[in-house]
Amino acid sequence: MVKYNTIFAGFAVRDTGAAKAFYHDKVGLDVRDGQEAGLLEIHGTGGTPVTIYPKPDHQPAVFTVLNIVVPDIDEAVDELAAAGVSMEHYDQPELRTDAKGIARGNGPSIAWFKDPDGNIVSVLQTGR
Repeated sequence: MVKYNTIFAGFAVRDTGAAKAFYHDKVGLDVRDGQEAGLLEIHGTGGTPVTIYPKPDHQPAVFTVLNIVVPDIDEAVDELAAAGVSMEHYDQPELRTDAKGIARGNGPSIAWFKDPDGNIVSVLQTGR
């Protein structure tokens, strides 16, 4: 069996400068320059940071690349909106969001937004 030292997750962006400004200034995360030149790290609580790496021909995924757990979904969405972050809105049979962009009542309350490169990010509130 392979022996592992650690694991980490990452995702690509076209412009790490724009990503650093967005995730730090608008979303309020702890974003630092990575250990390797050109990389960024998002530091959260209790784990290995998420790596953001440059990829000039990046195409955004059609799924959520980063989930941010918050204590109060309404407060988080209001603060993000005040910082200029627009929530995604869905009106599909299996996924409906309210006027704020929050899906409620089918699992955790959750809202999605996109970063400057089109990556899908969520804020979600587990339990209450």
